[in-house]
Amino acid sequence: MQDAARAFQQYLESLQLAGVSHIPSSEVVAVAEVPVAAEPTSAATMTVALPPTPAPKEKPAEQTPVANTSLFAAPPSSGEPSDLPLDQRQEQLAQVAQAVSACTRCQQLASTRRQTVFGVGNPEAKIMFIGEAPGADEDRQGEPFVGRAGQLLNRIIGACKLARDDIYICNILRCRPPGNRNPTPEEATNCREYLDAQIRIVDPDYIVCWGSVAAQNLLDVTDSVGRMRGKFFKYGRAKVSCTYHPSYLLRNESAKKYVWDDMKWLFADMGVDLTG
Repeated sequence: MQDAARAFQQYLESLQLAGVSHIPSSEVVAVAEVPVAAEPTSAATMTVALPPTPAPKEKPAEQTPVANTSLFAAPPSSGEPSDLPLDQRQEQLAQVAQAVSACTRCQQLASTRRQTVFGVGNPEAKIMFIGEAPGADEDRQGEPFVGRAGQLLNRIIGACKLARDDIYICNILRCRPPGNRNPTPEEATNCREYLDAQIRIVDPDYIVCWGSVAAQNLLDVTDSVGRMRGKFFKYGRAKVSCTYHPSYLLRNESAKKYVWDDMKWLFADMGVDLTG
């Protein structure tokens, strides 16, 4: 009996050294037989095997949004008019605009711009106006044709019995070149898929190229605007006409007559008489 009491006392001491402060008495728990050492084990020499610390779970890698590559797949089709609903056109234009806002292909332009200048107007417009590149006012406001040349363009649009919101307006470039210089061929190439995406989504019947930079880059020609006036070219399924840029008209008042002639000729092809 004395030996049993001594063994039980040693068992209690071993539990205490292991950190057990009390034994619940409400229920009986089956415990495997624990061998009892001949002498109590001191706290200094006792080692307790702890379960391995689980490795921290790795956070899943953040997924980078994937651009809708189909929006940039190919130049506009020359087939049937698009039947894309308005809400889908708006959504797709917003996706392209988001890609443009993060674009750094032209390092100089990306480092000097205030913001990108994408495009404005009716996503279902029958007429698209294309200029060359944003200027200082456009770079500041984020909208094409808002400076003095843009104000003149608005008056031309009004004379054509339309509002600015009836047309879709964009540029060859979506960033302002320093000093308002002309776009380089490399810059125009870098921005081309954005322009093609806009043309494909809006799917206009007519495109007006304002100035030689727009006309030469869109149509891949070297002719002057003077030689291209008064005739239609094709891009996708759109008829393309070319005329002088509004900024040129601000320096050459006499050229306004030619632009008005071009507008009357263009709208006559649409069945609209601007002479009355």
